[in-house]
Amino acid sequence: MSETRILLADDHVVLRSGLRLLLDAQPDFKVVGEASDGREALRLAADLKPDLILLDLTMPGLSGMEALPALRKAAPSTRVLILTMHDDEGYLKQTLRNGASGYVLKKAADSELIAAARAVLRGEVYVHPSLTKALLEDLLPPASAAAPADPWEALTEREQEVLTLVALGHTSAEIASRLSLSPKTVETYRARGMEKLGLRSRAALVQFALAHSLLSDNHP
Repeated sequence: MSETRILLADDHVVLRSGLRLLLDAQPDFKVVGEASDGREALRLAADLKPDLILLDLTMPGLSGMEALPALRKAAPSTRVLILTMHDDEGYLKQTLRNGASGYVLKKAADSELIAAARAVLRGEVYVHPSLTKALLEDLLPPASAAAPADPWEALTEREQEVLTLVALGHTSAEIASRLSLSPKTVETYRARGMEKLGLRSRAALVQFALAHSLLSDNHP
């Protein structure tokens, strides 16, 4: 079994001691160094080239937040797992942008730290569950933008033109001549538009058009 070499960077001696005991109790983990500030972490990271760094964000002198980009340059193959008291989405997003592989809160270290460490060593990103919502909100569009309020707006301009003319009673040949399209292309626009609207017949289309005032003088 290969050994995972770990560097601890935290200014609290008692916390480091507890973390060392927790990590060294794993048969494949070994703490190879301890740093009490960002500058010492940089020096040890460059010298020891650990597999994993557990990094506190708020340390005297050079903080973990400030040291993070330099740590990624000093030891590019080393994973960095943030271990902090800050339950804050701003800190989370900034550290991930700067190259951290995970974010664990100190209050949950006993129950989460080992799982988080193994996850980031596998190449995954680990985020404390209470903060995952903040990341999802960035990735997902607002609920109001998930789908158009009016299904008609989901159609392309050409699909709208074709369906309006169909609802007015024009044949595919007439629509093709009017819009300078082939009848086959007209049928394609018609089928695609009907599918988007969830309609199955011309009668249903006419009802939809009337309900949405699509047969007024403003439409072709």
